[in-house]
Amino acid sequence: MVVHVGTATRSNCTFPPTPPRTVGNSQAGSDDDEGTFDDSLPTPPVEKIASLLKPYALPPQNTPTQVLPEDLKTPDSHVPRDPRLIRLTGVHPFNVEPPLTDLYDEGFLTSENLHYVRNHGPVPECPDDESLNWTFAVDGLVEKPFTITVRDLIETYDQFTYPVTLVCAGNRRKEQNIVRKSKGFSWGAAGLSTALWTGVPIGALLRIAKPKRSARYVCFEGADKLPNGYYGTSVKLNWCLDENRGIMVAHKMNGQSLHPDHGKPVRIIIPGQIGGRSVKWLKKITITAEPSDNWYHIYDNRVLPTTISPEASANLSDVWKDEKYAIYDLNVNSAICYPQHDELIMLESAPETYKVRGYAYGGGGKRITRLEITLNKGKSWLLADIRYPEDDYRRAPDGDLLYGGSTDMWWREACFCWCFWEIDIPVSDLCDSDDLMIRAMDEGMMVQPRDMYWSVLGMMNNPWFRVVIHKEDGALRFEHPTQPALQAGGWMERVKASGGNLANGFWGEKTSSEAVEALTEPEKDIRMTNPKVDRVITIEELKAHSGETEPWFVVKGHVYDGTPYLDGHPGGATSIINAAGQDATEEFITIHSENAKAMMPKYHIGTLDAASLKALEGGDEDESTNDLTRPVFLQPKNWSKAILKSKTDVSSDSKIFSFRLDHPNQSIGLPTGQHLLMRLRDPATREAIIRAYTPLSEPHATGQLDVLIKIYRDSPGQPGGKMTQALDSIPLGHFIDIKGPVGKFEYLGRGQCTVSGVTRHVRRFVMICAGSGVTPIFQVLRAVTSDAGDETECLVLDGNRFEDDILCKAELDTMVARAPSRTTLLYKLSRPTETWQGLRGRMSKEFLEERIGAFGKSDGQEMVLVCGPGALEAMVREVLGGLGWKSEDLLFF
Repeated sequence: MVVHVGTATRSNCTFPPTPPRTVGNSQAGSDDDEGTFDDSLPTPPVEKIASLLKPYALPPQNTPTQVLPEDLKTPDSHVPRDPRLIRLTGVHPFNVEPPLTDLYDEGFLTSENLHYVRNHGPVPECPDDESLNWTFAVDGLVEKPFTITVRDLIETYDQFTYPVTLVCAGNRRKEQNIVRKSKGFSWGAAGLSTALWTGVPIGALLRIAKPKRSARYVCFEGADKLPNGYYGTSVKLNWCLDENRGIMVAHKMNGQSLHPDHGKPVRIIIPGQIGGRSVKWLKKITITAEPSDNWYHIYDNRVLPTTISPEASANLSDVWKDEKYAIYDLNVNSAICYPQHDELIMLESAPETYKVRGYAYGGGGKRITRLEITLNKGKSWLLADIRYPEDDYRRAPDGDLLYGGSTDMWWREACFCWCFWEIDIPVSDLCDSDDLMIRAMDEGMMVQPRDMYWSVLGMMNNPWFRVVIHKEDGALRFEHPTQPALQAGGWMERVKASGGNLANGFWGEKTSSEAVEALTEPEKDIRMTNPKVDRVITIEELKAHSGETEPWFVVKGHVYDGTPYLDGHPGGATSIINAAGQDATEEFITIHSENAKAMMPKYHIGTLDAASLKALEGGDEDESTNDLTRPVFLQPKNWSKAILKSKTDVSSDSKIFSFRLDHPNQSIGLPTGQHLLMRLRDPATREAIIRAYTPLSEPHATGQLDVLIKIYRDSPGQPGGKMTQALDSIPLGHFIDIKGPVGKFEYLGRGQCTVSGVTRHVRRFVMICAGSGVTPIFQVLRAVTSDAGDETECLVLDGNRFEDDILCKAELDTMVARAPSRTTLLYKLSRPTETWQGLRGRMSKEFLEERIGAFGKSDGQEMVLVCGPGALEAMVREVLGGLGWKSEDLLFF
């Protein structure tokens, strides 16, 4: 918490202070110094005096950085970074923003250290000695396509240097995610930064290439290889040819070669537009007649109508491809930086006035012309003073050079940078107010809206920025709307937790017409450790138990020995063995029930020491790897990415999801009867959603994985399935993480199977299923009936409500037709139509006794396979147990 008292505090400074500027080995003056410097400093060389007298700010000095420990186990282990940056998507990929106050305090220009980063995947590596030889192509609908090196870009073309503010389209998205989760992760209000960029106007390159008459768009593609190809996007050709737009191919940032996170060695800079258009690690500039068909151009950086839900959006490919929903120019936006979140003003020693300060920016080159602040929720407004540091660069003398580039921009009226505003507010007025709210307006008279426009991707969020004022213990405490990423805090989070409706037009405050909503029942806190265990375990001890014997694993920093549970684990011993020597927190917490968690103290053997725990951190976040040469897709200990290829409706609520593997000849690697784990991450919370599924694919299938999934949708008073709705909401081309195989059962063929590693012979299977529980039954029945030499008998009982609910009916009927003498398939419907010719009613005790009892008591060569809702499984267990079936002959998938 920050406490400000008296007149000498940071909160009373005028505009952002300017830190010492580095020019070569000398210190340059601040914005207010107008070129003066401290006599106590070493006298700078004569040739550097001119640069000290520049009329504009120079970049803040970078502080030393190094590769951080959390990045050492990621593909970005070559990238040095600043530990102050706030990670928004876990350890990897690297998506960060700086602390809002630190960003503001650096002033107009942002250091390389604190500049925000948006990476979709691993950072391409380009060693220093190869940077100048990096090439990118200019081709497409041009008369003279060519390829150029960075060296030629620097040596052949005129260079320019000017400031540009880059802003992520997701800036302030955390506010949208609190109202309703979007498909994007939670940016705070610091998803923007300003730097001096040096490079070549893109028009100079395009004029050499000579676009053809049919050319309309310029497509950019980077070197960052992602699950859906290389990142790419496009803008209009006439924008690139318009020097007022300022689009450049940049190779320097703040006078230095580009940092790897910022596009080393060369990137596109598009002023006034969202950061997602400024492609990093540039490899291609392609002129086309149509907008880019790159997956990331279509499914990212769009504002769809607010009526479209995340679930519906996945099946609206035509909507995603509609260019009128694509985002190009930024919208007008602003934020309050001082007072900070949780800042205190002690009233006893407070000054008469408090200086409220912040930033604002516009888009498309439009200047911010006013910033207004209200203390009474918009009944009246006060005008703040605005400062435009960008204008200082327009006053540079003719011929001025900076970092080898001309600063000639006096003629350009477009504004491509943020501005700063401030206003002195009497502290007595703050005491009488409940909140501060601001809005900005640009020269086109576009003003920030009062209310939020929610959309699927959570982009371009720009309602009035509101800071709540609390009166407590002789002080004023200020509360911002949110804190970035998963950081707790902010009035929006507090209001929602108390049952307030953030979309009611009154910032969540209760109105007379609103009933008080019940609070969500808190999750039970289940003790998973044994308080008598005080053993400290090292990473070396843990890794020594990473094999099939005595497997140890970690959950929430505690070590558990899975050896006593290898035989009894419902998912089979492989589930424990696959986790051996690893941090299994995510999978365990996501998948297991409260009962399973309550059992954990029995297996608790110690706690990892701090160094070992840190060594394990982040390993799972970035272990999703793929290998284009690997013959088998599934890996038991590591996640692999599969691309969603198609979704095929098979009933009103069930679909076959088909995923593309690494290459057409890659086999799935899933034995008959086993299943795999699928993982998606909630983009807002980064919470992992993990579920087990049995695919429909043949064991020997290659290149593609087919999974039948029933989608459980939300209904009034009843939440639906997290995973199934999340799967249904992702668009084609999106990836999902998959790991496996897991499971205690495997069918080897001709009556041979293994259960928990023990081989046994089965002469007759009884298979009981309902709904999507048919998938493991489907696998085993297909294996039995497709082998003419397999003499195993099968009785299949498939229960559903309606005829349309019977999944894979045609395929099941075909399987039975292949071996009619030894297979029987009975469908039973609880809500049949009059035309239904099959069995009617529920799966009941009487039905099971009648059908299964005819087989007699289990003799060790009969096995019951069950997969369905919990109520069905419980009933089967009770009924067959009463008929004398042994527990080892009942297998529940």
